[in-house]
Amino acid sequence: MSVAKRDTENRKVTTHRLIEMKQRGEKISMLTAYDYSMAKLIDQAGMDVILVGDSASNVMAGNTTTLPITLDQMIYHGKSVMKAVKRALVVVDLPFGTYQGNSREAVSSAIRVMKETHADCIKTEGGAEIQESIVRILSAGIPVMGHLGLTPQSINKFGTYTVRAREKEEAEKLIDDAHLLEELGCFALVLEKIPAKLATQVASELKIPVIGIGAGHGVDGQVLVMHDMLGITEDFSPRFLRRYANLKEVVTKAVQTYIEDIKRQDFPNEKEQY
Repeated sequence: MSVAKRDTENRKVTTHRLIEMKQRGEKISMLTAYDYSMAKLIDQAGMDVILVGDSASNVMAGNTTTLPITLDQMIYHGKSVMKAVKRALVVVDLPFGTYQGNSREAVSSAIRVMKETHADCIKTEGGAEIQESIVRILSAGIPVMGHLGLTPQSINKFGTYTVRAREKEEAEKLIDDAHLLEELGCFALVLEKIPAKLATQVASELKIPVIGIGAGHGVDGQVLVMHDMLGITEDFSPRFLRRYANLKEVVTKAVQTYIEDIKRQDFPNEKEQY
């Protein structure tokens, strides 16, 4: 590998660089992280974008939805991740209740995230209904990543985690919202659990990068939840999820072996004591 290419690969990922990647047809890799140790491994592996997702509510805190997680908790996770990351663009989710319906609270929440975590940008869920909040956040100089389709913070409204925008009316609204978010100044957009054909259309119409989760391969990048992709969780198996490891099995076996070694007085041995 040439020095020039290595320098390019190691260069800090920015919102502008993501747009450059879309323009040259380079797919964007994105994965969640919530703590220092895992974020460091993911960043060193070459991830383009790390999302400090409100999915921490599920995989870190054990809640059944993303709704209970607080702004203080998101800031805690964001701080932990930022201490580890050198290359990836770090996005922090604004949690439920911190930006919907009150644009002043929205900008206050976003400013807290940026000041206290040192993250690169924030992510919000929704389109026209949160337009005022997005405008205020952007006016403060804070980059915003949008999120349409299945928006988990609205799960009580939807009542189901099924595929969104299959019907014409909802699909047309999604397209309109996607264009609106781009026009407002969002630098990228996540599309979750929508028909692949619709996602491909949106990605082709927008100049900003479109990152999918359960939205097919016609978008500009992909995102998964780390715990799902690494096989730590086992009760979540949607069609779009590919497990790249089975860490549940690896960790369980390691812990069981540790217990056995203690019980039979094999650990610590003579070389493992002072």
